[in-house]
Amino acid sequence: MSTGRVERKLAAIMAADLANYSRLMGENEEGTHAALKACRGELVEPRVAEHRGRIVKTTGDGLLIAFDSVLDAVRCAVAIQEAMSARNAAVPEAERMVFRVGINVGDVIVDGDDIYGDGVNVAARLEGQADPGGIFVSARVQEDTVGRLEIGFEDLGERQLKNIERPVRIFRVLLGADGKAQSRRPALPSFGNRPAFAVLPFANTSGDPEQEYFADGISEDLMSAISIWSRFPVISRNSSFAYKGRSVDIKQVGRELGARYVLEGSVRKAGNRVRITAQFTDAETGHQLWAERYDREIDDIFAIQDEITASIVAAVEPELLEVEERRASRTANLAAYDLVQRGNWYHNKYTHDDALEAQRLYAAAIETDRDYAPAYAAMAYTKYWTAQMRWTNDYEGGLKEAQEFARKALALDPKDARGHMYFGQICLWLRQHDDAVRETRRAVEINPSLAQAYSVLGYALNCVGEFEEALTTVNHSLRLRPNDRTLARCIPALSVAHYQLGAYGPAEEIARRAVAMNSIYWMGHQMLAASAGQLGHGDAAASEVAEIRRRDPEMTRKAYSGRFPFRDPVHTERIEEGLIKAGWSG
Repeated sequence: MSTGRVERKLAAIMAADLANYSRLMGENEEGTHAALKACRGELVEPRVAEHRGRIVKTTGDGLLIAFDSVLDAVRCAVAIQEAMSARNAAVPEAERMVFRVGINVGDVIVDGDDIYGDGVNVAARLEGQADPGGIFVSARVQEDTVGRLEIGFEDLGERQLKNIERPVRIFRVLLGADGKAQSRRPALPSFGNRPAFAVLPFANTSGDPEQEYFADGISEDLMSAISIWSRFPVISRNSSFAYKGRSVDIKQVGRELGARYVLEGSVRKAGNRVRITAQFTDAETGHQLWAERYDREIDDIFAIQDEITASIVAAVEPELLEVEERRASRTANLAAYDLVQRGNWYHNKYTHDDALEAQRLYAAAIETDRDYAPAYAAMAYTKYWTAQMRWTNDYEGGLKEAQEFARKALALDPKDARGHMYFGQICLWLRQHDDAVRETRRAVEINPSLAQAYSVLGYALNCVGEFEEALTTVNHSLRLRPNDRTLARCIPALSVAHYQLGAYGPAEEIARRAVAMNSIYWMGHQMLAASAGQLGHGDAAASEVAEIRRRDPEMTRKAYSGRFPFRDPVHTERIEEGLIKAGWSG
């Protein structure tokens, strides 16, 4: 048995192969071999050398390449695809060579000139998933690259890759039709003359990872506080939190999020003391408008948040201080507040075990302070989520339990926008349609920057047949939440509205995007199958029906058609009609 020390290193690994190699070899073996050899020598190898990479091995049509820098790896991949696209422009379509590329960052074992390990295996699986001519990267690669290169990414969600234990979150590098990388960022949100705000996650400088939840909670509370001034749209939490843990350029953040102003800062909590620093910047000019540091007893945390919010408003539009109401008063019980923030941190991981831990913490908050409305509201949402994910055997009973928590939250604080949103969302799936529309409308009246509330309202409007208004409402939600990882649960509402209006093409396109972003959520699959069926796209429709039935072999067509809680049965029947045309016979 060897006792020698294994050499390991962190590396960016690129795996590439020809998507159409077998066909080309079958048609012209010698010509294909010569062309591939020329591509490697003339196009691939010079670019690998230029970007300081090392070709580890070649296997038939494949390449394994290692880089010390993830930026070099991505730049090299883009350069190779650009060069291949330019080459193919002069080659008959049947003879074109098209590479697929996968890139991962991971710890690898170095054995002579070869490398091994899970990081290599993930890169190879990403390459197998990639589109012909495309580049797929892992979340680690995207996080290390976004904002540092002039390219964009599309989040394809988590996928279970063959022989890889944990699901891998995958991103597609966005490439233009001419083969050149381009950002393809969405158009900046338009809010008329009102400036949009982004609150970046405050850094935890306590030196204790256990305090991460506290810094996140401060950031989220400031988002809510600023948005109370209804003339200030605030970019959604999930969009802003995409920058967590990263060194950022404020101008870049402003461009990417469509925000005119950006708030950032840090939190240091030690014993009964807290230090908060905050900086408020005009993202267009990069000019710092205001900065402050607060050293206080922990019991003053709410007063500090009020001071920060008031200072921000004063820096932008002083007259608002005279005409807008102060934020709603909150409990002075810091223990309950702390428990809710801990619970939120777990809930936002969106797993079954973390949802149970969040519920335990919310229950402790309620036990600590039975008049603390946010604890009841948070419990309502995590109970709702548990029911929707079918993590409970009693779906309707779970929803009704969630509804009671939301009802209690509103009884304690009728001005809580999230409480109204959660109550309306639960009412919707209990088919209490009028209550759902009323409560979600109330949520956006109270907090016009609550992006999630607009998407919930969009779903409620769909259910009562107001499809045109649903499109407008959900699109406004999208403007408030650029780069938001929860979009996959929002955009199916657009597909539903287009479908019911007879616009099957846009419905199919949006549903396909939803499935690519998050393959777990059922509604994207439903709308993709039904839309493809209505359009006569037989192969795509049949493939999607097969995927639906693979996921839930016991599901019937009629039950699947009725999962969305439309008030008028004609809309459910229209979904079933599409599934029949898609080939679902039983």
